Amino acid sequence: MTTQELITQIRKKKSFLCIGLDVDLKKIPSHLLQEDDPIFEFNKAIIDATHHLCVAYKPNTAFYEAYGLKGWKSLEKTIHYLNTNYPEIFTIADAKRGDIGNTSTMYAKAFFEDLAFDSVTVAPYMGKDSIEPFLAFENKHTIMLALTSNEGAFDFQTKKVDNQELYKQVLETSKDWKNSENLMYVVGATKAEYFAEIRKIIPDSFLLVPGVGAQGGNLQDVCKYGLTSTIGLLINSSRGIIYASNDKDFAANAALKAEDLQKEMANLL
Repeated sequence: MTTQELITQIRKKKSFLCIGLDVDLKKIPSHLLQEDDPIFEFNKAIIDATHHLCVAYKPNTAFYEAYGLKGWKSLEKTIHYLNTNYPEIFTIADAKRGDIGNTSTMYAKAFFEDLAFDSVTVAPYMGKDSIEPFLAFENKHTIMLALTSNEGAFDFQTKKVDNQELYKQVLETSKDWKNSENLMYVVGATKAEYFAEIRKIIPDSFLLVPGVGAQGGNLQDVCKYGLTSTIGLLINSSRGIIYASNDKDFAANAALKAEDLQKEMANLL
């Protein structure tokens, strides 16, 4: 999917909502546990109920890898279902990969070619040659961790090196990498006050913003400093939507939560 196609969907749906599909078998409705593939059945119900309210879905691969081969099959079925039935949806493999060049190439092939995701999250700690293999894929997007929403973000990301915060150096440096136009960045909603500084460095790039909802991030604050003329934001909510209910009407309740965010986004747009 091209960036322009994503922007078109955002304007059409008046939404820049991304729904995280982080499926924990201990939290899904108990009646689904009788199914052959409860993870996929849960995802399918959530997708069918919410696809008109969001522009992206983000499965966190750890929640599938934890269940071994069965979990990976559930992930494969989920992305195939999305690509077949809702091809206009932007898909994100939240895998946080990043390794030396030939390994990164194989990671990229796994998510971009085999599973056919539109994008994948990566960690930049190993530098340019760990990220550029992902950027080489046409019409695929690499979403690089920049400033995350967890407490430990302050251990390294905001530390000053040569009188500049490390996350700012990461942003500045990445702009010079080959095919950097395919980069997006992860910036946590709980760090809303940093968005103005980030936009000085990457004024037009798309930002994937976790932390709205269960983690306490504020949508209006993020949009105040983060919105661009082409929107430039994907706001992710996971637990706050998909676990709105654990009864048989869980999908309908998830849709209500998604609709609340979509309406707020429509007003902000």
